[in-house]
Amino acid sequence: MLTVTACGYRLEGRGLVHPGVSRVGVTVFANRTAQTHAGIDFTNELIREIQDRTDTRVVDPDEAAYLIEGAVTSITFSTLSRSSTENVTERRVRAMVDVQLLSPDKTVIWSVSQFTAVESYAVGSNRIDDTANIRQAIEIIAERIAERIVSQMSADF
Repeated sequence: MLTVTACGYRLEGRGLVHPGVSRVGVTVFANRTAQTHAGIDFTNELIREIQDRTDTRVVDPDEAAYLIEGAVTSITFSTLSRSSTENVTERRVRAMVDVQLLSPDKTVIWSVSQFTAVESYAVGSNRIDDTANIRQAIEIIAERIAERIVSQMSADF
């Protein structure tokens, strides 16, 4: 076990979100899409992932030396399958975000641009069902992106 930890490997849920960052504030992601809750969904998933998987404490952005800012830059849809020429049965949603970690002097110390994830969903039989399916797909994407961002941000070996 000593050789594994000496190589930089660590158990999931250990370590800081980024070397030296024990407390971080996360601002609500800017939402540059037509999906109303996207900025909040991505922000909440990132906060949850930091809290669940790292030893970094999430604090109010006004009280934080380090700050994570992000933006949901696009959410696009494409057709995956049809039951006929006119009837779409499954779509794919693709979301793209930009995220940066700022130091106390507001210097960017880590960033990622055009970070993308996709999820498919069944087209609902009515507008209410379809809206719920879209929302669920976006929430799944937000969770995936948050996991990958925290993993990449905390990779220090």
